[in-house]
Amino acid sequence: MWVSSDDRDKAGRFREVALPHLDGLYTVARYLTRTAADADDAVQECYLRAFRHFDGFRGTEIKPWLVAILRNVCRAEYARRSDLVATEIENDAFKDAVPLWQEEQQSPEAGVLRRQDAEAVRSMVAALPEQFREVIVLRDIDDLSYRDIAEAIGAPIGTVMSRLARARSMLRAAWRRLEGDGKAEGQVGDVERST
Repeated sequence: MWVSSDDRDKAGRFREVALPHLDGLYTVARYLTRTAADADDAVQECYLRAFRHFDGFRGTEIKPWLVAILRNVCRAEYARRSDLVATEIENDAFKDAVPLWQEEQQSPEAGVLRRQDAEAVRSMVAALPEQFREVIVLRDIDDLSYRDIAEAIGAPIGTVMSRLARARSMLRAAWRRLEGDGKAEGQVGDVERST
């Protein structure tokens, strides 16, 4: 099969600008699709579509363009599956994974507490409605700017900021409820012991 030098140049340019964002896009896909297998498929389809239409890309930053494609893939291909809504995040992919930036555990108890906190945060993010989960993942996990998020989701920057504030508020309230449940149990035990 004969490959022209233009095709090789296109592939090289695409690899150079698009592949550095692969891990970030996988993270976004993982939160949008809620399963590792679907996230793999969505990212692969995103990169296929992006490469196919790479000649038409006219922006300066490729990441928002890739996120917009990924978002469309997730919605078009995976959101229509009825079982997607009913499934929970597969914690298996996260249980044994230790991030590279994580400090060494000082004790087994600290490790258990840290893992429980991480699982609680992942569950809380996963429980957010899609429009809020999407912006919190893009901003706080994937570190996209407000402008890039607005471009990726096709909404004004004000809407992005509003959704982000609301998502953070929802997460804060969920965390307080979680902490409140633990404190309430401790208070009940303290009252029982003192009587």
